[in-house]
Amino acid sequence: MRNGPERQTNASEAALHAVDYWQVLKNRYGVILLTFLLIFMTAAVITYVLPKKYESTALLQVNHSFIELDPLNGSVGQPMTGASPSHAYIQNQFKIIESEKTLLRVVEQLDLPTRWNGFDRNMAVLKLKSILKTEQIRNTDHIEIRIRHQNRDDARDIAKAIAKSYQEGRNEDERKRAGDALDALESEVRSQEDLVEDKRRHFHSIVRAVGIPYIEGVLTSGRMGQSEETILRTAEMQQFTAEEKKGQLENQIAQLLTLRDEELIDFAEGLQLPGSQVPVLRARYQEGKVNIAALEASGLGRKHPSVEMAYIAQEKLSEDLKSSVVVLRELLKTQLNLVNGQLDKIKDRVEDRRFDAVDKALQSQDYVEAKQDYETAKAMLSQMKLTNSARRIALKIPKTPITILEEAKIGMDPVYPKVTLFLSLGAAVGLIFGIAIAFSLEYLDTSVKTLEDVERYLQVPVLAVIPTDVGVLHKQSGMSPDAEAYRILRTNIEFNRNNPEDNSITIISGGAGEGKSTTLVNLAYVCAQGGYTTLMIDADLRRPNVHTFFDINNSVGLSNYLTTDLMLEDVILQTPVDNLYFLPSGILPADAAGLLNSRRMSELIQDVKQRFDLVLVDSPPILGVSDASVLASEVDLTMIVVQHRKLPRNMLVRVKEAVENVGGHVIGVVLNNVDVRSDSQYQYYTSYYTYYAPSADSDPVPSVGATASGTSAATESTVAANDEDKDEGLSY
Repeated sequence: MRNGPERQTNASEAALHAVDYWQVLKNRYGVILLTFLLIFMTAAVITYVLPKKYESTALLQVNHSFIELDPLNGSVGQPMTGASPSHAYIQNQFKIIESEKTLLRVVEQLDLPTRWNGFDRNMAVLKLKSILKTEQIRNTDHIEIRIRHQNRDDARDIAKAIAKSYQEGRNEDERKRAGDALDALESEVRSQEDLVEDKRRHFHSIVRAVGIPYIEGVLTSGRMGQSEETILRTAEMQQFTAEEKKGQLENQIAQLLTLRDEELIDFAEGLQLPGSQVPVLRARYQEGKVNIAALEASGLGRKHPSVEMAYIAQEKLSEDLKSSVVVLRELLKTQLNLVNGQLDKIKDRVEDRRFDAVDKALQSQDYVEAKQDYETAKAMLSQMKLTNSARRIALKIPKTPITILEEAKIGMDPVYPKVTLFLSLGAAVGLIFGIAIAFSLEYLDTSVKTLEDVERYLQVPVLAVIPTDVGVLHKQSGMSPDAEAYRILRTNIEFNRNNPEDNSITIISGGAGEGKSTTLVNLAYVCAQGGYTTLMIDADLRRPNVHTFFDINNSVGLSNYLTTDLMLEDVILQTPVDNLYFLPSGILPADAAGLLNSRRMSELIQDVKQRFDLVLVDSPPILGVSDASVLASEVDLTMIVVQHRKLPRNMLVRVKEAVENVGGHVIGVVLNNVDVRSDSQYQYYTSYYTYYAPSADSDPVPSVGATASGTSAATESTVAANDEDKDEGLSY
């Protein structure tokens, strides 16, 4: 059952912290704004000063090499078809693009040392590496080449040249691999032919030793002579040649049936068979394409008779090419039939020379093994020739490992610096730093900020919260709502004094400029308005200024009374405000503290306490001189005026200690110059000032210009009008 209250407490604390944070932001909005503007303007200047860079992008399609070489033995594997490049393969292509070989070709092609004054070839290559960026398009075999440079034309030309250089390098590498592969294929065939020849010689040596005639795997009856062996070898070679030719023709026919378009034409042209019209028609077809391109480049449209006739002739050549390929395929089939016939005749001729001597041959183990090795090697050679024939055809067909999908293009606007991004970052960083500095200053600021600060460190109440920009009340026209703050101060003084006879109060502050004198004058004014005879004593014998509030001559006053035989009636003046009297400071003495600590000063305080309902004594700042401490020991009560967010808390504690060390009694603190508009925690204390302030329709108060001779009736009226205030205890 405790979870509910605990959650409410935590929620309340969180809300309180949120309010505190918001208050810090409101109090330090100037610092936040200044920091924000400084960083934002810095970001704007940097964005403006940074050199503009343009980006050019070229898009390439990367294909696997269609040639696979065994690095151990140099053998050639099956051609790659439709294989998607792996991530590792793409990364390797990045290295090729960024290699010195590729970039050096670009440097020479564009003559970059001349374009970039002061650069040699090596420096130009290094700069290219610094401005080059390669990136794979996700889940594709496409590569983007990006170039960023301050010059738009250079960025476009470099991106285009790098793509072209990379493509040419890959084509050269592919041609070299094809040449190496062809050499490897030829080497494989030659090695196998040598092996077959060795096996044949070994086998025939055994045949001669055993005395068994042999013609291509068949035993004959009788011993062979030298002429018969020659005939057999010739027949054997004829059979090998016929079988190889047969396999080649079958492979060529198959390629003509499977290849399409340009690859089919390239293959047919490469056959170079007698009577083939493909080379001639192909040359005429290419000339036609060039002629059409020239006509269109001259500005002639598609409907122009010349262009139309050229297209018709080109279509006729295309049909003739296709027909020539069909004729070529039929010619190859005819040759294949001829070869098959020749092969059959050779086999028949060999078969005619067979004889029945198998039993004798089988009696020789060496004969059987040699025969098996020979037949196996021969079969492998035949299969190798058929396979390699297809491989050689595939290697001779042109391939394109790199395709440039999009030529290098470049936008009109620079891509760096990005104005929106830089300014947004500047704004964000400025705001973050501003808030951080604000909270840091708030943390380091030990001045008095809240009512709780005063009550926690001084253990005395806050008597009143005075808003900022409060003027002198008796000089204001009409009903001022600011007077309500001082009426609250008047009431709280009454409730916080323990002895009703304590009616002498000195008003002190820790330092100059905290509003001590203004607070005294305004408090005296509202007390006088309440019908109480109030005396203001300007005991600041160093820098007096209370007389300036009433435009009163300061030549005769407290110092004169303390040093001469003047009577109080000679130095106490009545102000234009009813019930309000004033004792100026008089001439400034050499030893102010000594005068204030004199017996005559003590007698003065006791005398005026009897004559007036309230005695308010102004003093110098207590931390600067000892005058305020002397006065605090002479009067009944001491009230401290503290300017909001000015005096450090430790200094405020010293002010109270200075009063208590001389036996004074601190009745409370007035928190002055509070900006209630920005500090929400004080709005509760001050929001009702205007609401409860006297209106123009309320009972009149004594006029500022009232004279001493005519104050009796006005005073009675004022006292009657403020009976409610007297009911609160404001009776001195």
